[in-house]
Amino acid sequence: MSVFLKSFNITKNWVDYNNHMNMAYYVLIFDEAWEVALEKFKMGASAAKNLNRSTMVVETNTKYLNEVKEGESVDINLAYFDHDKKRLHLKMEMITKETKKISASMEWISLYIDLSKRKVTEFEEENLKLMASFIKENKAEFSNENLLFSSKLKK
Repeated sequence: MSVFLKSFNITKNWVDYNNHMNMAYYVLIFDEAWEVALEKFKMGASAAKNLNRSTMVVETNTKYLNEVKEGESVDINLAYFDHDKKRLHLKMEMITKETKKISASMEWISLYIDLSKRKVTEFEEENLKLMASFIKENKAEFSNENLLFSSKLKK
């Protein structure tokens, strides 16, 4: 159960002296995959450049469940997504293509920011409609089990 976001091939420069992917690259991969969804919601890089609005992560929880090694391929799937007027709550999973095992998961809370003021602001109506439509279309694919940040949304 989840929504596919993006695939990655693990390169040599992402692997550390323990012969597996360094923890910093898990964060990079999850962040780059999430950008796919942010663009759908009109809150990604283009919104930052054109509208002076963006999201900023304020809290994360990462679980490293199985090693990922050089040459392996992973899919990043969105396992959960919700929001309130100013916050996004999401959880992604990294699935190793060869084994189909969850290699890692990352749950986070982001705030919506007016970059001209560097202050938290409310989502525009268009963003709310896009997110509501996405949630409605994909709700059956999401699971709220084992979430740490459910109480962070102000609904």
